[in-house]
Amino acid sequence: MATPLAASAPASAPPGTVHLRLFAALREAAGWGERAWPLQPHDTPRRLFAELGLPGSLEQMRVAINQQFADPDTVLEAGDELAFLPPISGG
Repeated sequence: MATPLAASAPASAPPGTVHLRLFAALREAAGWGERAWPLQPHDTPRRLFAELGLPGSLEQMRVAINQQFADPDTVLEAGDELAFLPPISGG
């Protein structure tokens, strides 16, 4: 019997990809907010952040995998939603 896809897997992420989301200043710097991104074996948020060449330091960002804060060295799985959230200031 086939197992249904996990409810947390974004419908827009093709097989072998993660659904990548950027927020705030990162979205503005990249010129996009969401896209499917090819996943390599043993990929981590740290490696993808470096590949994207976004401004800032990953140590200043929050990383979320499937809407849960996560360590940037967590190994990603196909279908995961990965979000980078920069620090937000305000009052």
